[in-house]
Amino acid sequence: MSSHAVPAGAHGAEHFDEHHWRSLGVDDLKLAFWTFLGSDCFFFGALIGVYMSYRNKSLTGPYPLDVFSVEVTSISTFILLMSSLTMALAVLFAKTERRGGTVAMLLTTAALGATFVGFQYYEFNHFYHEGLTLQGNLFGSTFYTLTGLHGTHVAIGVLWLLLQTFWYVKGWIRGDEGTQVEVAGLYWHFVDVVWIFLFTLVYLLEYV
Repeated sequence: MSSHAVPAGAHGAEHFDEHHWRSLGVDDLKLAFWTFLGSDCFFFGALIGVYMSYRNKSLTGPYPLDVFSVEVTSISTFILLMSSLTMALAVLFAKTERRGGTVAMLLTTAALGATFVGFQYYEFNHFYHEGLTLQGNLFGSTFYTLTGLHGTHVAIGVLWLLLQTFWYVKGWIRGDEGTQVEVAGLYWHFVDVVWIFLFTLVYLLEYV
């Protein structure tokens, strides 16, 4: 037998590293999460479709322009968009193994997300006192369902980032830390992109 003979299975093994990369170049965890985000796109797409279908069809008030304050919502939107920048920095620091920077950016992102949720709570409370309730009219039902579920996604993201920061500091994250933080970043960027659509279709379109 030749001294250069290759052990059986060696050629197959070289195509898979410790992070389980597939032939299409995507980590298992990221591939699974992209699949989840795809299903969430359909979920929000359906909700947006329902909202737009019933837009301006409420027979009783209050109506959007009776309660909206685009200035307040613009501030919360800016805060959420800035959190995408800090999340991107967290991913960059995690992949370059700068632990201090990663922790700082994860906490900053979580704080910005929590601030956005706080703004949403303030808005909902204001709208409620202006007479806009979930059961009050068609606009209230579709508005609270759509924006409320998005706010729930942001709140889940904040909790995830806080837990991930704790695990990161404790060294409890299994596998590639950079990939783990990147997956959290995918989720965070997703909720940010969804909000851009919601802010445009739900809020800004009323002023056109």
